[in-house]
Amino acid sequence: MDTSVLGAHTLVGMPVALTVVGSINLDLVARVERLPRAGETISGSAFERFPGGKGANQAVAAARLGASVRLVGAVGTDPLAEEALAGLRGAGVDLELDRVGSTGIALIIVAADGENQIVVIPGANAAVRPVSPQGAVLCQLEVSNEVVLAASRSADFFALNAAPARPIDLVPDLLIVNRLEHEVVSRGKLVAVTYGEEGAALFEDGVEVARATPPQVEAVDGTAAGDAFAACLVVSLLEERPRDEALRRACAAGALAASQLGAQPSLPAARDLHAILGT
Repeated sequence: MDTSVLGAHTLVGMPVALTVVGSINLDLVARVERLPRAGETISGSAFERFPGGKGANQAVAAARLGASVRLVGAVGTDPLAEEALAGLRGAGVDLELDRVGSTGIALIIVAADGENQIVVIPGANAAVRPVSPQGAVLCQLEVSNEVVLAASRSADFFALNAAPARPIDLVPDLLIVNRLEHEVVSRGKLVAVTYGEEGAALFEDGVEVARATPPQVEAVDGTAAGDAFAACLVVSLLEERPRDEALRRACAAGALAASQLGAQPSLPAARDLHAILGT
């Protein structure tokens, strides 16, 4: 990774600037004691609605950590759009939106132990148009490969959270994946691999350069844990923190997100990281 690129975004007294190109959803969340088996009907204990989408979640997470964030995405022309945008507006994220069709929806079942099952209906996210953002850019794969590749070509620093995983002909400056996604997408100048409760590792040219474990929390809902991790790692590296510190902060952000219900309501602020890490 070209550290001079990271340094270009770290002016004394100024927040790092980040453009997120990605999805915006409304999450429809059912709480259950355990996840159903195939063909099984079970009763739930509660139903709630939260703003979500991997792009929106990561934009909100980065903003709560002090970054200046712009999100490029799309929502529908339906009444669900403003509900899906509420968390972004509340976090002060600058929005560059297309409005077309129906707003993306995620159907989420969350068990008492924090495990979940998710079905995403992309809606307007499938219509996000290719853009050419400058500076530091973070993408996920809830938008088309065409959109991701276009953003990577114009960015000075490009991070990809390859979720949901699918093949893409790209070598980002930073690739963020879990162990299963890593089997599908593996190429990056710097690669962060998450291992759930076991933490995460950072690799450069296939060589491990940092490893961290998350603080102990009571798991409630893991929906946005990966998004909190990805956003925190990107922001921490842009702030030119040492790699081991950046990875430790990212693991803590993921753990904190897993300890609360709902995607965007669970995303921690910088003060929450300071408190749990004792820094």
